[in-house]
Amino acid sequence: MAWRSCAVLFCRTGEDVLRSVKGGSVSNRWPHSFQQRCGFRKVPRKPETKKVEEELGPAHLDSSEVVSRQQLPSSSPRSFSRLLRPLVFTVGFTGCSFGSAAIWQYESLKSRVQSYFDELRADWMEKVRPQKRGDARKEFNQWWNSLSDGQRTVTAIIATNLLVFCCWRVPSLQRSMIKYFTADPASKTLCLPMLLSTFSHFSFFHMAANMYVLWSFSSSAVSMLGREQFMAVYLSAGVISSFVSYVGKTATGRFGPSLGASGAIMTILAAVCTKMPEAKLAIIFLPMFTFTAGNALKGIIAMDTAGLVLGWKFFDHAAHLGGAIFGIWYIMFGHELIWKNREPFVKLWHELRTGGGGSNGGQRGGSE
Repeated sequence: MAWRSCAVLFCRTGEDVLRSVKGGSVSNRWPHSFQQRCGFRKVPRKPETKKVEEELGPAHLDSSEVVSRQQLPSSSPRSFSRLLRPLVFTVGFTGCSFGSAAIWQYESLKSRVQSYFDELRADWMEKVRPQKRGDARKEFNQWWNSLSDGQRTVTAIIATNLLVFCCWRVPSLQRSMIKYFTADPASKTLCLPMLLSTFSHFSFFHMAANMYVLWSFSSSAVSMLGREQFMAVYLSAGVISSFVSYVGKTATGRFGPSLGASGAIMTILAAVCTKMPEAKLAIIFLPMFTFTAGNALKGIIAMDTAGLVLGWKFFDHAAHLGGAIFGIWYIMFGHELIWKNREPFVKLWHELRTGGGGSNGGQRGGSE
């Protein structure tokens, strides 16, 4: 340990030693502090881990999270090499989302005939066996049938968000929730939280506001895109907005966990406002003030841009901007480049599905 201490101290006082050597007076020119400190003493360990735990809260971090914070401190924000895996995950997940949506549409079209006969059989059985008064299943079916296609599509998303919100209230799940359901480029786990954080809300007000906006725009978005394409856009938007958040935090050095569906919802909102810029919108608490969808989108982008430049910390403005830009790009270019060019992939799936027999049908329909 004595030699290790001397070596460490020699590195710290190397410049003074070299200067004394260059001056030609090596003997009796060693720094006095160096002579005193080069003893048989153990170098004290710096309590960095304890300091990080005190700043971030040891009750909310496990050892892997503490180590990850030490490996990527906020004082060195230019570690863009850590974003390579999230970039590959973003591109791969987006491709898989749209490929799965194309297969989903294909399978839905094939099952429509069978569903038609099943509905006829269900109607006949309902006439033969009258429903009891106050039957909960009948009331649920009536409510479900009264919803629009868009509202039925986002019901599963809202239910998933509600389930994750309840998981946040379980003390034994806190560490797992922080690790997998919050997105932070300083964390050891980078890729999976980019998707899972899209369904994660810690505050009930935050979740209620996001789900209300999603419910309000769901009918227009699904009628414009179709349910399969809508789900592909929504899931891809969640991952893309998380990646843009990673880039923004790494560039500015303002690290911290983010969660919520705002980035994905911003994509849906931007897509609808870009497609129907003259549509009238209003705020729920101020219905007397109306404005066009185009002006609303411009105002939101301006606010998030100002928040990103000025360093506002209440919202993840980079994620909002990433979601909005992706929604605008998809309506203007992405729909033509991605969804309308799905035919070769669907034909390949059809050949695999049917064992190579038949090359027609199975992919027509849906939104174009």
